[in-house]
Amino acid sequence: MLRPDATAPIDPEPLHGGLHTRPSQPEAVRAQEEALKVLSSGELARLLDGAVRMPVERSRQVFVNRNLRLANVEMVGFDMDYTLAIYHLRRIEQLSFDLTLSRLVTEFGYPPELGLLQYDHGFVMRGLVVDKAQGNLIKMDRFGSVGRAYHGLSPLPAEVCHRLYRNERIRLTSERYAWIDTLFSLPEAWLFAAIIDLLERQGQSVEYARLYDDVREAIDAVHRDDSLKREVRKDIGRYIFRDPELGPALHKLRSGGKKLFLLTNSLWDYTDVVMSFLLDGVVTEYPSWRNYFDVVITGAAKPAFFTEGRPFLEIDATTRENTVLGEAKALERWKVYQGGNLPALERMTGIGGEKVLYVGDHIYGDILRSRKASLWRTCMVVQELEDEIRYTEGRAEEIARLGEVELLIARLDDELNVRKGMLNALDRRLDRDGGDGERAALEEERRKAKSELERLRRALRTSTGIADVLERDVELGFNPFWGLMFKEGNENSRFGSQVEQYACLYTSRVSNFLYLSPMQYLRAQRDRMPHEWAGAPTGRLSPLGSEGPSKAAERG
Repeated sequence: MLRPDATAPIDPEPLHGGLHTRPSQPEAVRAQEEALKVLSSGELARLLDGAVRMPVERSRQVFVNRNLRLANVEMVGFDMDYTLAIYHLRRIEQLSFDLTLSRLVTEFGYPPELGLLQYDHGFVMRGLVVDKAQGNLIKMDRFGSVGRAYHGLSPLPAEVCHRLYRNERIRLTSERYAWIDTLFSLPEAWLFAAIIDLLERQGQSVEYARLYDDVREAIDAVHRDDSLKREVRKDIGRYIFRDPELGPALHKLRSGGKKLFLLTNSLWDYTDVVMSFLLDGVVTEYPSWRNYFDVVITGAAKPAFFTEGRPFLEIDATTRENTVLGEAKALERWKVYQGGNLPALERMTGIGGEKVLYVGDHIYGDILRSRKASLWRTCMVVQELEDEIRYTEGRAEEIARLGEVELLIARLDDELNVRKGMLNALDRRLDRDGGDGERAALEEERRKAKSELERLRRALRTSTGIADVLERDVELGFNPFWGLMFKEGNENSRFGSQVEQYACLYTSRVSNFLYLSPMQYLRAQRDRMPHEWAGAPTGRLSPLGSEGPSKAAERG
């Protein structure tokens, strides 16, 4: 970095044929004057004080990655599981764990002592990656660099983590890796780690890839043969949260002129039970959940729905037998369909592209595939968002302090590099100049420069130590194993990065749309690159993003 008084070569002509001196721009000057009047208007400030708004806590807001004008959206689609139906995570994960563990022992030949394992809900989170070759769980930042890793239930030593992953590009499309990107996948990640931990402590060798495939097959079988959903149906209120604001939120969208469709991988028998529990009789105008939806599609087999040309099949909706009546040539209200594909849905409804907003919880099956296969706009439901926001709000003072220390570290590091250059220049002058009088002055200046340099070094070491402690305290206070879900060190986590990249909107639950106008223009704040931030000497921001632009939409 150059000092303010330093000189550097200046290109005689600016890029792109611009001029050194900007010509007079009367319109721009007038616009600036008008902007000052608008911004300083007391009456406008009074109108914008938010007094007439319904107060909504930040954890229930809809956040915006990409501008979206809801007035232009004609049709809104919803996934069901973990989107419209919000599960009690601890209970559904425990049920999935119990059924899968039993299947591994009785059908896959794993030792009975696995039955002693106790599921730890806090050990796993979305966004982790399974390394099937090494038997590790890893967490990456947005660049794919591994920040944390566990082998079994024990943290991987830093030198081992460095050796395995420092110089290797992790490709999630490789058979070696499996991405834990859904809430549905959390029990399988914990089982994989816990079984490795148990068997290796007993001195047994483990074929990691085979273990993962067995766990994956066992948990798929529990879902495929209806074991898990059969248990949920027995006591649905124990496993699914009945959100009283869901019905009013869907009603508000319909009142705003939107058509609504359901697009779920669950079959009709389970879909009807869950949706009846969630919506029947919640709003007087909608005695049945089916009153809300113009099109109901079950057994969609996403992501195949977005990539393959499967036909729509009409299902007998008078029973819960999943009986197929035949191939559908049109999509009609009050009928139920299975399968299908995206182009046919757009053709049969006459609505497509950016006029469709699809809301789901699966970054790959719902969000990424729909974005790559179409121009649909997307909203991702991240149930855990409420916990993370409430936690970071409760630690706001520590996070702000961490951001200040990080900026101080950047300034110290920058100043150190400048002072080192000045000291080197003094050394060269001492070697070159031999005059006694001047030499004494130079040596005194050098002594003072070295003293100041050492003081800066001590401040940098102290500040770095403080930042490390604060960062560990904040992150591990949320999750003692993996830290914050959306962050990994100074960067967004891989999961956070994908939410930002592929989801136009994200929020914690569908009912948050109740606090938006169906006509609202949801604006993302202007993106900034490091060189656009004023006052940050190196463009470095707080590791938790406290200096970065908020993406929260204003509420209607």
